[in-house]
Amino acid sequence: MSHIPSLSINPDHPDRQYVLGQDLWISILTSAEETGGRHDVTDSFMPAGGTTPLHAHTRYEERLWVSSGSLTVWAGAEKVTLRSGDFYTIPLNVPHAIAAGADGARALNISTPAGFAEVIARAGTPLQLATEATTLDAELFQAIGTELGDIILGPPGATPADLPREPRVRG
Repeated sequence: MSHIPSLSINPDHPDRQYVLGQDLWISILTSAEETGGRHDVTDSFMPAGGTTPLHAHTRYEERLWVSSGSLTVWAGAEKVTLRSGDFYTIPLNVPHAIAAGADGARALNISTPAGFAEVIARAGTPLQLATEATTLDAELFQAIGTELGDIILGPPGATPADLPREPRVRG
């Protein structure tokens, strides 16, 4: 997997680099254990066209700071395109999806309280074991995500607009 950009590494934990299939490479910089559960920080890369499934976090907020490239974020009714230097917060329980732009994207992800890094560490493939054929174990990812309060609402490429609308109650 030589096309992976060099991600930041925590020198105390150089082995904390993972891939989720071919669409997300992540280095865990700070874990829940190191912050008393207050937050975690990851450095991530999505290649051009990489997408996340439509999902929501019920236990932590997600904050994104884009260091290069661009990300489009669909969060609830909002759609924003983030470029280098842009920051965005995805609140608890907000359905969202993320897609990398034409040049891919690199971003810091901060979750508060901590949660995202544990999903990655438990569901990802260690970078040193990854190959061009590495795929995401969707069942494992969903099971760990569910255990940690993440809800998968749709496949990669789906956005909150694809969710069924709640029926109106006539009074």
